[in-house]
Amino acid sequence: MERNVEIDKISDGKRYGANDLVKVGCDDCRGCSACCHGMGDSIVLDPMDVYRLEKKLGKTMEEILLAGNVALRVVDGVILPHLKMTEQSDRCSFLNEEGRCSIHDARPGFCRMFPLGRLYEDGTFSYFLQVNECPKENKTKVKVRRWLDTPELGKYEAFTTKWHYYLKEKQNAARESEDDAFRQQISMNILKLFYLLPYDGNTDFYTQFADRMELAAKRKHYKIYILWKFFFVRQPSCFFISFRRKTFLLRRRPGRLPGSHASVDGCRK
Repeated sequence: MERNVEIDKISDGKRYGANDLVKVGCDDCRGCSACCHGMGDSIVLDPMDVYRLEKKLGKTMEEILLAGNVALRVVDGVILPHLKMTEQSDRCSFLNEEGRCSIHDARPGFCRMFPLGRLYEDGTFSYFLQVNECPKENKTKVKVRRWLDTPELGKYEAFTTKWHYYLKEKQNAARESEDDAFRQQISMNILKLFYLLPYDGNTDFYTQFADRMELAAKRKHYKIYILWKFFFVRQPSCFFISFRRKTFLLRRRPGRLPGSHASVDGCRK
């Protein structure tokens, strides 16, 4: 999820690479789960997140959606899934009674990165520290690579970059079009191909992602034969999407302001 911010106002002014030290160590969040509360719909999922969740839970994305752990919303013109907070306590639905993450080894990329964010410029990105997000005191320095806790980090960062710019292209096309059917088709193609078509947990994710990107590039995704059906009901400020027997309300949000050569993502309170 892109954010319109002045980077120097929310960060320490530095840019970090995978091998740099950054002050984020928080004693394994011992006694604290603040970042798992009140996050709204900011934990937007990417295809790797879905792969991890499906493998961890032994469920398809369809089943995870219907279970209520994940919801859908419009992100910069395109419908994407995000982790859902509970209605009663506004906490992540994967947080257990002890205040610990029940999917920690499969947690989404934004969760792994927090309180770091990503600054995209010139076809790549660097990390930055969001200085006002984590309330934990007396933090220690940790190498970014270790903090992200992601195997094959080079491949993951290459995937992240490719996905960001692919998605940005689609979001720009959706925002610039006045054709509602075209905008909805963009969202449905992305949802079907990268989120709802189940991943094989026994096969390398990056290979599967590359295959799907190749399919998208050839524009064959318009003929993907998947059984899921979607129906839209438009209203002035929102629309509904019916997924099997469950209906999601998707509120429209203002798009990203044009004119900036850099973009920022990362969850925040």
